[in-house]
Amino acid sequence: MVQETKSFKRVAALYDIHGNLPALEAVWKEIHRLNVDLIVIGGDVIPGPMPAETIDYLLHFGIPTLFISGNGEREILAHMAGQETGKVPENYRESMRWVAQQVNHYQERLASWPGTLRIKLSDLGEVLFCHATPRSDTEVFTRLTPEERLLPIFEEPNAPVIICGHTHMQFDRMIGKTRVVNAGSVGMPFQEPGAYWLLLTHHIELKHTAYDLSKAAERVRNTKYPQAEDFAANNILQTPSEQQMLELFGKVELK
Repeated sequence: MVQETKSFKRVAALYDIHGNLPALEAVWKEIHRLNVDLIVIGGDVIPGPMPAETIDYLLHFGIPTLFISGNGEREILAHMAGQETGKVPENYRESMRWVAQQVNHYQERLASWPGTLRIKLSDLGEVLFCHATPRSDTEVFTRLTPEERLLPIFEEPNAPVIICGHTHMQFDRMIGKTRVVNAGSVGMPFQEPGAYWLLLTHHIELKHTAYDLSKAAERVRNTKYPQAEDFAANNILQTPSEQQMLELFGKVELK
């Protein structure tokens, strides 16, 4: 599904928040100073340690905000419907069930988020937002994936700029004639600690927002999220390195 909207001048793209409310709050402070006139949330708002609180926060930004769905939302909706997709590793299923319970009252809203979104920017022109690729919310590719594997996927939508996420690592590359930019992850980066996002104006700026990691980790530990300690230790205070994740994703990327 592609939703057409009017033209905007300054757009913030926030992807893969994963229920990390402290990171989102830090990004909001920066966005508020930049006179952004639209925010695009690029999927995987959930799962994570503060799922309901994060959705609540996003819905009260005070700036027009549009959402697309990620594989996280799709899996949570499946749990709400009593379905087991088999795509979630066993050690994450308890957390997924917990998240589904926390956001059950948002089921209808989550189900309404489209898979893609097409927006016109006054200076950049048409931009297509998707979670992983234009055709899938789970396909994996990185800044190192050979171009020939990606050309059929990114030429078909006929958009000069495509914004994606899913792999939690920022990059900006050309695939044929299409500029493809990964927004990185606000709440669960596979880079140095902090919150990663994009600002789109007459150009595209890769943004990194620092925040108080110790306080954020403590807030996460105080939740009832089943993997709170692991999230605090390994997704906030420390994070997987880009090189480590490039090697891992290289084994499962598009062939």
